[in-house]
Amino acid sequence: MTPPTSQQQLYRFLEDRFTCAQACTECARACAVRASLLDPDGTEGQERVRRLGIMCAEVCDATCRVLSEEIRQDEEGMRIQLEWCRSVCLECAHAFDEQSGAESAASACRACAVACTDFMAALD
Repeated sequence: MTPPTSQQQLYRFLEDRFTCAQACTECARACAVRASLLDPDGTEGQERVRRLGIMCAEVCDATCRVLSEEIRQDEEGMRIQLEWCRSVCLECAHAFDEQSGAESAASACRACAVACTDFMAALD
């Protein structure tokens, strides 16, 4: 990661990082709530969605922790975490699209995926 060369670039980098962390937190919350509403003894499809929601919440939580660390991080490691989060969020959003009443959770997942993509662009 090339360090920001101006104060304005530094502010933009930190804003993008915060926006991404905030989106991850919202997605984690929405996925955890949605997963808790699904019956674990329900259909196989519901169980898959429930597990995916739990996994998405955990990945988003881990990504938020990575983004919140103040120590200098390895750019490649950060990119891998962001890409993993983006991918899981999109998969979870797609699964939530098939569930009645899950529009809010699907939207949070998509917003998180966009924030991860945007922040990865800020690393360039």
